[in-house]
Amino acid sequence: MQRFPCPFCGPRDEREFHFAGEAGKIRPTPSAAQSDTDWATYLYEAQNPRGPSREIWVHTPCQEYFIMTRDTVSMEVLGTEQLRKETL
Repeated sequence: MQRFPCPFCGPRDEREFHFAGEAGKIRPTPSAAQSDTDWATYLYEAQNPRGPSREIWVHTPCQEYFIMTRDTVSMEVLGTEQLRKETL
């Protein structure tokens, strides 16, 4: 069992966290001009890099979203930061 560092509450058991998506993924503007392909790309395609990855996570007890940088190979958490628009 891993312990993840919540930037608001400190280290907690991994069962308290939920993956919310890739950091930096830009949602298409909702409009009739968006094609089904654009929406499918946004919803279903992921980068899945090997190595360091920036991800959005939520700590369910405090309901705060944050950025976690972790190595997808070793599962080591490299850092966390509060989620702000400029960090995406």
